[in-house]
Amino acid sequence: MSGEGTGNDLDSDALTAWMDANVAGFVGPITYRKFSGGQSNPTYQIDAKSGAYVLRRKPFGDILPSAHAVEREYRVIAALHPTGFPVARPLGLCEDKGVIGAPFYIMEMVEGRTIWDGAMPDDTPDRRGDRYDALVDTLAALHAIDYEAIGLGDYGKPGNYFERQVARWTRQYRLSQTDDIAEVEQLIDFLPATVPAQTRTSIVHGDYRIDNMIFAQGSPRVLAVLDWELSTLGDPLADFAYLAMNWVTPPDEGRAGISGMTGGETGIPTLEQITQRYCEKTGRDGVPDLNWYFSYNMFRLMAIVQGIKKRWIDGNASSADAEAMAARVPGLAQASWHFAVKAGAE
Repeated sequence: MSGEGTGNDLDSDALTAWMDANVAGFVGPITYRKFSGGQSNPTYQIDAKSGAYVLRRKPFGDILPSAHAVEREYRVIAALHPTGFPVARPLGLCEDKGVIGAPFYIMEMVEGRTIWDGAMPDDTPDRRGDRYDALVDTLAALHAIDYEAIGLGDYGKPGNYFERQVARWTRQYRLSQTDDIAEVEQLIDFLPATVPAQTRTSIVHGDYRIDNMIFAQGSPRVLAVLDWELSTLGDPLADFAYLAMNWVTPPDEGRAGISGMTGGETGIPTLEQITQRYCEKTGRDGVPDLNWYFSYNMFRLMAIVQGIKKRWIDGNASSADAEAMAARVPGLAQASWHFAVKAGAE
């Protein structure tokens, strides 16, 4: 058995017995490794005689209410998979934390390409453009799915999405708060007072970005959209604005930010071009000013990272990078306030 990250932290015997009883076609024994990176639900590759699988579990130890909802992840991919939308095939959910110490689920291992660097330095301009087009088209396809028809009518409350999300992330921040940050207090006043009107409801992924996709190796096709922990029913502009954040985020090697790297010879579409493509695919006339949405997204990310910081302080963070991640909280708050000012905050 091999481990990575926190090491050999799964009970192989108990997991093997559970998979034997609950995963069709499974044949042990198993070995596993923990995927490096990732701050939320620890994820592992499980190798067995019957093939490769992926396991995602909640963190061990105390966690915030409603966080790390692997049960919701499993429910949404189980509903989406039969529609042909690109998600990994769900294979089994275990809500009994007594098996390995936390609830978990098993899904198929999708082989393909993960793109960590949004600039795609090793690709041709045409390939970059095609992959970004596929990224936008896949998001539009998600937002077009009839969520009631696939059994997700109660997956979230359909209205007042941003109002509820601002309240949720404010609450999560307060539960994990460790410092007093002036910009955060200003945002907690500004954001709920200026929520834009919601005109549509769809399945919202909640963390839709290029490194949460598995692409085919030889084509721009998206084989699987990963990491559905934050998914719900809500305003589809939440996903689009979150994706669009990459166009206003400075490039950092190995990250998704592509500000200043779009258009022309790069092959990467401009923000105007992806907006037009998304609107064409979803039948919109346009999108509102995105600065409020950018402010909200940075606020939400700040609250998530604050949660990581608190878990790191408490000794429960799932990655060796948690300490460095925790140091980002003030900068994220400042970035959120920057966009809030552009959206009219004073």
